[in-house]
Amino acid sequence: MLLETLLAYVHWLAIFTMVTFLASEAALCRVEWMNARIVERLARVDMLYGIASIVVLATGLARSYWGAKGLGWYWTNPLLHGKVTLFVVIGLMSIKPTLTFLRWRKALRASGALPAEDEVRRTRKTVMVQAHLVPIVALLAVFLARGFGK
Repeated sequence: MLLETLLAYVHWLAIFTMVTFLASEAALCRVEWMNARIVERLARVDMLYGIASIVVLATGLARSYWGAKGLGWYWTNPLLHGKVTLFVVIGLMSIKPTLTFLRWRKALRASGALPAEDEVRRTRKTVMVQAHLVPIVALLAVFLARGFGK
């Protein structure tokens, strides 16, 4: 019981952290706000978003292995497969913004150059799509927790 409670707590804490940093990326990645400090901050925020995402995945897997319901209950439910698949899709989508933020930071440090406006807009759009997919993962989680999909 204590392990299940702690796993749930760390999982939810990681989810809230991940969402916070994803929302921060979306807020910072704007043409009208772009400056050297924002470029540096985006790279840091994205790193924290990535770390939080890894913790979300790790604690989710830990809950399925050591949680009260167990592997058999979770991994035979198609909702879990949908949830994990969508989470992985979001993670794969985040690769391009991550590489972009790192490239922006490298260019800034090398020459002081800020990113082009159209690139900022495209990157923000990708971040926003990710941010809009996360609530669907949460919806699947709610249905899964209530026993749907069995």
